Amino acid sequence: MNTQQFFANSIAALKSQGRYRVFADLERQCGNFPVARNYRDGAVHEVVVWCSNDYLGMGQHPDVCAAAKGAVELCGAGAGGTRNISGTNHYHVLLEQELASWNGKEAALLFTSGYVANQTALSTLGATIPGCVIFSDELNHNSMIEGIRHSKAEKHVFRHNDPDHLEQLLSAYPKETPKLVAFESVYSMDGDIAPIAKICDVAEAHNAMTYLDEVHAAGMYGAEGSGVAERDGVRDRITIIQGTLAKAIGVVGGYMAASASLVDYVRSFGPGFIFSSSMPPMVAAAALASIRVLRNQPDIRARHQERAATAKRRLAEMGIPVLPSESHIVPVMVGNAAQCKQASDLLLTKHNIYVQPINYPTVPVGTERLRITPTPLHTDDMMDHLVKSMVAVWDELELHKEHPAKVAAAE
Repeated sequence: MNTQQFFANSIAALKSQGRYRVFADLERQCGNFPVARNYRDGAVHEVVVWCSNDYLGMGQHPDVCAAAKGAVELCGAGAGGTRNISGTNHYHVLLEQELASWNGKEAALLFTSGYVANQTALSTLGATIPGCVIFSDELNHNSMIEGIRHSKAEKHVFRHNDPDHLEQLLSAYPKETPKLVAFESVYSMDGDIAPIAKICDVAEAHNAMTYLDEVHAAGMYGAEGSGVAERDGVRDRITIIQGTLAKAIGVVGGYMAASASLVDYVRSFGPGFIFSSSMPPMVAAAALASIRVLRNQPDIRARHQERAATAKRRLAEMGIPVLPSESHIVPVMVGNAAQCKQASDLLLTKHNIYVQPINYPTVPVGTERLRITPTPLHTDDMMDHLVKSMVAVWDELELHKEHPAKVAAAE
C-alpha cells in the first residue's frame, strides 16, 4: 500500500466535499477582544471574532491576566511533572477547592482538558465498577463517547433529551445493577438544554448515578455561574459534574466535581489523570481568578444573555435561518458543506468577520451551519455589521432564508 498516496487521496476527498478544515491564523489582542489580527494572503487584517468559545471574554480580563502573570513570576512557566511526581502546585490545590465549592460538591479534580476529564472519568468508572451499564444521550460530545467506548462497559444510547426513552432502557435492569446516565446540560451545536430534573427523576427511580457535562454552561448559568444544574436547583441530585476551564472561564483545562470518595477513586485509578503532566501553575491561577470574578459578578452573565438574544432576534428579523435555541448559542443553518465554507470565507475576506463553518463530523451531513457566539464585549456597532454582512453573504450565495428542512418539505 502506498500510504502517502492514501493520505493525499483522503485529503483530496475532504476538499472535494467541502469538509476540509482550514485554520484561521489569528492573533488575539489583549484588551481589545473580540477583535483579532488575521494573517492571510501575505497581509494582516483586523477582524471581529464571532465564534469564540471564550464566551465571556474572561481570557483577557485584567484580573485573570494579572493572576497568570503573578503566578509565572512566582512559580515559573511549567508545573514540573505529573500531580503525583512534583507536579502538584499550591495553585492546583486552591483551584480544586474553589471548583468543589462552586459546584456544591465535596471535592474536585483537575485535568489537562475537558476532553481528558470526560474520557478519563467515564472510562475509569465504566471499566472498574463491576457490571456497570452506561446510558448515554445520543448527542453527547465525542469525548464522552470515547470515554464510554474505551471503558468497554455495556452501554445504551437514549434519544436526545428523552427521559421516557431513558426510562424504557433503564427498566430492563434490576435496581442493584450499577448504572450511570451520562448527558450534557447545554448542547453546543443546536443550543438546546437538557431537562435535567426529569432525567434525574428517572435515574433516581432506577438507582442510577448521573454524570452531567456542563462544558458549555460553566460560568454562564446560575446565581454564581457554575452551570444549568445550579440555575435549575438540581446540583445536589447530580452525582458527577464535569466542566471545562477553556470556554467561559477563559483559559484551558478540565475538571470533575463529586463526593470526596468518588473524586479520590478517579484520582487513584484514572490513567488519563495519573499519567498526564499537570497544568502550568499560571493557568491554574488564572482560572482561579476567573471563577472568583464570575461568582461575584452576575452582570457579566446578564449582558451575555442579552447579546445572544439580540443577535438571534436581529438575524431572524432579516430572514437569516437561525435555529431555535434556549441558550447563548446562535446556530445559523446552511445545510450544505461547500456553501457553509463559502459563507464563512466571504464573511472573512469581504467583511472581516470570522465565523468558522461547522461541518461533518461535528454535525450530521445536511445540517452544516455557522455557529455564532456573541459575548458581552460585542458592541452594537459590531452587531449592526454582523447582521448587514450576513444578509449580504446570503444574497450573494443565494442561500435559503428558511430552515433547509422546511424548504425541502415545501418542494
